Amino acid sequence: MRAALRKHAMNLGFCLALPLASWLVAAESRAQQAAPNTPPAQTGPGTTAPSPAHLAAARALVIACGMSRSFSIVIPQFMDQIAQSLTQTRPEIARDLNAVLKQLKPEFDHQADEMVDIAAQIYVKQLSEQDLKAADAFFESPAGKKYVETQPAFLTEVVTAMQGWQGKISTDMMTRVREEMKKKGHEI
Repeated sequence: MRAALRKHAMNLGFCLALPLASWLVAAESRAQQAAPNTPPAQTGPGTTAPSPAHLAAARALVIACGMSRSFSIVIPQFMDQIAQSLTQTRPEIARDLNAVLKQLKPEFDHQADEMVDIAAQIYVKQLSEQDLKAADAFFESPAGKKYVETQPAFLTEVVTAMQGWQGKISTDMMTRVREEMKKKGHEI
């Protein structure tokens, strides 16, 4: 289960980093051109609470970029893990356990929705309402929707490629360290 959570966390990171990095660079450039002397919006401790519209824009972005699906998928995975764990040693409880898990699912789905709100709160600390709306506009566009749709397959391939790349880098680096250490009279 931890591996699955790590994978979803990594997916989430990629989901956010790739489109937003390019968008933020463009947004920053536009902002500097439009109002070079305007200080960034202040957020964090001691500042006013975000407006409902700012929070709504952040929440919309969390959903539109596909991040919320990373939160909601955790619930069935945990439930499957619990079911497998408990029924391995107590197969006779499977029917009742499945009924209990089905009964509890809406309660825990609500907790996944709470994570959407938490992510939105984090976004309002980082991005203005205008920036959030611009990012959401991208994700609501045909290109943005296609981006979100392709993320699971893309990230699976990237993770696979990255594992191979990391193995190669590790081997190449150790080979080079050994070569250089040998020049200094050390056998490793």
